[in-house]
Amino acid sequence: MIAVDTNVLVRYVTNDDPEQARLAMQVLAHPQGVFISKTVILETEWVLRAAFRASREAIEKALLTVAGLPQVILENPEQIAKAIEYYNQGLDFADALHYAASETSASFHTFDVKFAKRGKTIGLAVEIIADNSQ
Repeated sequence: MIAVDTNVLVRYVTNDDPEQARLAMQVLAHPQGVFISKTVILETEWVLRAAFRASREAIEKALLTVAGLPQVILENPEQIAKAIEYYNQGLDFADALHYAASETSASFHTFDVKFAKRGKTIGLAVEIIADNSQ
């Protein structure tokens, strides 16, 4: 098995450099399997959003496309699938992945009010940390 970096996934899904996209496609078809870590998935979402200004729908499609490649082996595929589901429901992808990776915990605590509010609207146990000493 081999592993790949974010730039391989980005070249594959954007085809912004046709020669590198072709090479990325070859690498992603490696016969011994291709490991993709959660951090590479996380960074791929960030690059597609920040550098390529891709829409949420395009990002979700790109992540699902990569995850569905026959030779791809994801780190914690259930967590990544959950994160994509939460992202589809409006969470920021990083928050979605953090929450999905922590689902065995009783609750997820944050200072991020937007994350907590959105998380609660989709039924997640996200709690806002507040100073209750006053």
